[in-house]
Amino acid sequence: MNTGSRPRLDPRRIVYPMLVALLLLAGWQGAVTAFAVPVYLVPSPVAVGRTLVADWALLAGALGTTLKITLLAFAAAVVLGSTIAFVFVQSRTIEAALFPYAVLLQVTPVVAIAPLIIIWVKDPTASLVICATLVALFPIIANTTLGLRSVSPALLAYFRLNRASRLQTLWRLRIPSALPYFFGGLRISSGLALIGAVVAEFVAGTGGTGTGLAYQILQSGYQLNIPRLFAALGLITLTGVALFAAMAGLSRWALGGWHDSEVPAE
Repeated sequence: MNTGSRPRLDPRRIVYPMLVALLLLAGWQGAVTAFAVPVYLVPSPVAVGRTLVADWALLAGALGTTLKITLLAFAAAVVLGSTIAFVFVQSRTIEAALFPYAVLLQVTPVVAIAPLIIIWVKDPTASLVICATLVALFPIIANTTLGLRSVSPALLAYFRLNRASRLQTLWRLRIPSALPYFFGGLRISSGLALIGAVVAEFVAGTGGTGTGLAYQILQSGYQLNIPRLFAALGLITLTGVALFAAMAGLSRWALGGWHDSEVPAE
């Protein structure tokens, strides 16, 4: 294991993606200008930027609504997923009996069940959070369960030799071994929580309710306000990137001082 200081973020991880983004935006702007593409088909980055500034009050409020649902769903998925994983690791029988139902959550399209949840749960925010939680839950369960199971047999035998209790084994061996898997699940689940929130908002928006970014995309499409539609899409994309970066930073902070998974490549 690495016992040195915490690794610093490589500037290339920020600079290189930014350069690629600038090149893509420049190519997009050049193509739209060169071929005189109408703004109602594909707006230029400049037009999208102007719309983002002009409609910032509206889009910022929608972003806040979507972000609130995403974070609440993500927090619920982390708590529920970790708890379920801890239950699974206590018994192979329990895991074998219940894990297929966790898989069922993953393979069931949220679009199919979101209308039912919105009908059953009267509070709009709560119903959207439940939908997004169902989407984000499985990676936490699967990764954390795998991590709790992936302990060194030699270390497990050593703990048993020293008559360590089940709680001591869980706290001092299984949890530290599971942390890289857990943080990997966080990176996936954070993005899925955003996807679940947006999809749930789409379903709610078709019923005439909702003020999130998905609702703004629907309204912009109806009004043929394509620059605003692209601006809302851009905010969703940037939010997803920010969530992933935050989870990667959290993983680096938690594991960087002691775990080999965060040792920077030479």
